[in-house]
Amino acid sequence: MGKFSCVFFVLFAAAALAQTAIPRKLSGKVRTDFGTPEGFYVINLKTEQAEMTDDGGYFSVLATVGDTLLFSAAQFRGTRIVLTVDDFGEKLFSVQMEPIMNQLNEVVIRRYNNINAVSLGIIPSNQKSYTAAERKYATASSGRLNPMGLDPVLNFISGRTAMLKKELVVERKETYLAMLDNIFDENHFVNKLNIPLAYVKGFEYYAVENEKFTKILSSKNLISTEFLLAELATKYNEIIACENE
Repeated sequence: MGKFSCVFFVLFAAAALAQTAIPRKLSGKVRTDFGTPEGFYVINLKTEQAEMTDDGGYFSVLATVGDTLLFSAAQFRGTRIVLTVDDFGEKLFSVQMEPIMNQLNEVVIRRYNNINAVSLGIIPSNQKSYTAAERKYATASSGRLNPMGLDPVLNFISGRTAMLKKELVVERKETYLAMLDNIFDENHFVNKLNIPLAYVKGFEYYAVENEKFTKILSSKNLISTEFLLAELATKYNEIIACENE
């Protein structure tokens, strides 16, 4: 009887574990006390699948228990949530987003291009600079930056290095999106590239997924950037047309 109970428990646990590993559709709603929740990015950092909220803040994404979802939008604090079994219940998954509030008195900004950390001797002139995500990933994965410990090995085994690498990819895409918004306004996408207004944000994300385009975008060559963006817009409009047939 004891052996039978043990075998039953093992089989039951294996079945339960298998169910949690199967991707399921998670439906939810982004909420905010400021503005409209439309156009928020919902990114599964494990699968790198990205979705956007509709005009009511609703979204749906494929995920499993243990996946980390990143909720991101301009002027809002990025929110990361590790999914649990309870999140896949019958109730709508709800996420409250907090705005980034910067209240300043009137200030006068003067730019001194010749005064920086290098000119002041704080850092060497040839030292590589890192963003926050790049610094985390470099520290977690580099034996040179952790010469006295086993952090790089432990981070690799635990999967933390892979997770930080995915966060680095997300940060870079957010940077490219910001660059794109600084160069082109909404009218450019709608009137010159013929992108439907409701698809503008989706097209921007589609564009920054293109490695060739991000390289040209980073080079700050406006003519080349605009030319390739027009090519991508033609392909994107064809995709929209096929989906709407």
